[in-house]
This record gives sequence, C-alpha cells and structure tokens, in this order.
Amino acid sequence: MPQSHARAAGRPRSPEKEAAILREVLRLLSTQGYSGMTLQLVADAAGVSKSTIHLRWQTKADLVTAALEAMRMVHADAGSGDTRADLVAILEDFATTVQQVNGMALIGTCLAEEARAPELLQLLRERTVLPRRALLREVLDRAVVAGELVAGADLDAAVSALLGPYYADHLAGRVAPGWAPAAVDLVLAGLRPAGGSTARG
Repeated sequence: MPQSHARAAGRPRSPEKEAAILREVLRLLSTQGYSGMTLQLVADAAGVSKSTIHLRWQTKADLVTAALEAMRMVHADAGSGDTRADLVAILEDFATTVQQVNGMALIGTCLAEEARAPELLQLLRERTVLPRRALLREVLDRAVVAGELVAGADLDAAVSALLGPYYADHLAGRVAPGWAPAAVDLVLAGLRPAGGSTARG
C-alpha cells in the first residue's frame, strides 16, 4: 500500500547495523585481502542482506573508504594545553584503535595489495595516517608557539619518532604499557630549549 511504502522508505538507518558492517569490512580486509573480501562475505558476517549494504554504499571501494574513515581517532582529548599529556593521549588512543580493529594486519594487507589495489594504501593514508600525524603536529606547533620547544625543529620527523616505537615494538613483540609516555619524553627531551620545560603546568 502507498502509506506503508512511505513508512518503509522513510525508515531511519540503523547505526548498529552500519557499525557492524564497517567492523566486518575491516576484519575481512585484514584476513581475506581486498580481492578476497566480497560484499556477500561482509553481509553474511554482519548479519545483514547484501541489499542493505548497497543501500548505503554503491561499490566495494565506497565501503572500504567508509570503513577506513570509521578508524579515525575520535576519543583522544588533545586540547588540554599540556603538551606532554596531549601527545600521550593521542598515542594511547592510536594504539587502542589499532588493537581494536586488528590494525597491524590491516596495514599489512594494504601494503601487500599495493600493486593490485593502490587505492587501498592511499585511503589508509588519507583516512587514518595523515589525520593522526596532523593531530600530533598540531600539538607540537602549539608548543613551539608557546616557547616550550625550539623553533625551527623538524616537527614532521618528531611526529615519526613519536609513532615509530609502536610499530617497531609490535614487530619485536615487546609493546609495553608505558611505551607512549616513554616515546613522548624521549622526543620532547630533544626538542626543548636549553633549560626549558616540556609542558605547561
């Protein structure tokens, strides 16, 4: 009937279903690879129909883009003004995100698929890596302006130095709970002015 059709067409999307779909995309991408991950596999794993996926995302590339977008950090509070605390919060949120979505396997998949699907690695950079680096860089820039860190330092290298220990320690099988504060202290020690402080307060 026209009236019931109008109700069906206007039914709001379920955030729970969308979250389940995106979660399964990331899991299957890390275990099956891009070519092996089909929309039907995603639908079966998420407990939805294939048409439910098509209502939200037209192609597999659209779906993967959305899943990578969902990996972006949303928890870290990096605006306290305390440089050390803000950097530690970003790094700890980064590690939590990686662990929750099996991110190291996902990174490996994107690297392995680069020749066949280069857009995957590009999406990973655009949706997760670069926003995270920008957030860390923003905190460091703020600290330079405040006089906490030396002017003219290579802050992009500092960002890499902040993130690098997690990857290196993960591969070595030695990620410790205190890795983030240790990484921050090491980097800030090399950036502070002579006799200066690494943070306010």
